[in-house]
Amino acid sequence: MSKVTLNGHIEVPAEDLETVLRELPNHIILTHQESGCLVFTVTRDAKNRHRFDVYEEFADKTAFEKHQARVQASQWGKVTKNVERFYTVTGD
Repeated sequence: MSKVTLNGHIEVPAEDLETVLRELPNHIILTHQESGCLVFTVTRDAKNRHRFDVYEEFADKTAFEKHQARVQASQWGKVTKNVERFYTVTGD
C-alpha cells in the first residue's frame, strides 16, 4: 500500500473561530500520536484569519481511515461541525 496524502484548507465561521483555536493544539497532538501519521500540519493563513491550510500524510489507507474515524468521534469533530473543508486526497 502507498501513503495517503491530504492537502487543502478549512474555512472556520466567525462564531466558531475561538473554540476551534482552543481545540486545535490538542487535535494536532492527538493526530501526531496516531499510528501511521507521517506528517500533519495545520497553519493559519496570514491574510485570512478564518482559513487554515491543512497537509497530512499517512502511511497507508488504513491509517488514514482510522484517523478520519477518530476525528469524527473526537472533540475536534464536534467543534468543527460547521467548518467548510476543501481537500484533495491522493494515494490508495
